Amino acid sequence: MPGSGTQSGGSAPPGKPGTNPGETRFIADRMLGTLTRYLRFMGYDTTSANGLDEGNKKEDTLLLDMAMQEHRLLLTRDAELARRGRVHAVYVMSEDVMEQVQQLIDAGLIMRRVTLSRCSLCNAVLREANTCEIGGADYAPKDWRNLHFFWCENCQKLYWNGSHGKQLEERILGNHEEQ
Repeated sequence: MPGSGTQSGGSAPPGKPGTNPGETRFIADRMLGTLTRYLRFMGYDTTSANGLDEGNKKEDTLLLDMAMQEHRLLLTRDAELARRGRVHAVYVMSEDVMEQVQQLIDAGLIMRRVTLSRCSLCNAVLREANTCEIGGADYAPKDWRNLHFFWCENCQKLYWNGSHGKQLEERILGNHEEQ
């Protein structure tokens, strides 16, 4: 399949919390915003073209350059862009996010897991939240017992594995054991 390279895109800095050295890092085109968020929830370092200025006619070339310079694998719904990227790009065939996740699992690029180690909005590594951050988030549950909270310093966003996280976990893990 053209543009379906499975070469590792590089690794995160060793010792950085929430990262695994040797894991593939990704950059996704604008058509893969939901997949980008899923990969971040799964703990994968995934940047997005949605963070770039819109309307740049050379965006495809810019994405390919970024993928090579940052040692990332480009994920795209654009077959021509995937062909241009060769081993540095993967053509994502489906429009359905769960089929997209399965394609990456089948290609050996990711494992089925949910880690809540990265911010779904900005890709920053999350850290454990302190009581002031939890208490200051008006959307946090009032009963904190048996919950573990994480904080994004960039977005000032609080994360925890509540009902939304459990639904996401069920979608990603399904009836599969972690691989």
